[in-house]
Amino acid sequence: MQKLFVFLLIICATSCEYFNAKKITSETIYNEELKMVNWNAVDTYPTFSVCDTFETKNEKKTCFENTLSEHITSSLQNEIIIVSQDIDDTVVLEFQISERGEITIKHINLNAVTAFEIPEIKNMIASSLNTLPQVFPAIKRNQPVKTEFKLPIVIAVN
Repeated sequence: MQKLFVFLLIICATSCEYFNAKKITSETIYNEELKMVNWNAVDTYPTFSVCDTFETKNEKKTCFENTLSEHITSSLQNEIIIVSQDIDDTVVLEFQISERGEITIKHINLNAVTAFEIPEIKNMIASSLNTLPQVFPAIKRNQPVKTEFKLPIVIAVN
C-alpha cells in the first residue's frame, strides 16, 4: 500500500508538466501571419464603377487598365499637337494609386524626340488623369492598399 501511495505521489508531482499550456504571444502570431501573406499581390485591383459588372479578378484588372488607357488616349486626341516630324513612340506611365484612390504620377518614360517635339506631353497626361472618374483603391485582406502600375501609351502623330 505504501508503495502504491509513493507511486501515485510521483505521478501526480510529474504529471503537472503535461497540463501546462504553452503561451504564444501576440507578436509570435503576428510574425507568423506576416510570413504567410503574399505582399506582392492584392485581393482586388483598383477599379472604376464601370468595372463592377465583371466577375473575376483578371477581368476587373483588364477593365481598369482599358478604361484608364482609353481615357488618357481620348484626352490626348482632343489636344492640338503640332510637330515637325512624325512621332511613333510608346510612353510608359508609372503611377501609384493611394489607399484613398488618388493617382500620383511617379515617372513618365518617353524618348528624347517625343519630349522635344511635344514638350507639354507630361502636363497633358497629368491633366487627363485629373479628369478621371472616381478610382476605388486595391484591396488586400479587406483593407485598401497602395498599388503601383506601369501603363504603356502609344503616341502616334503625323
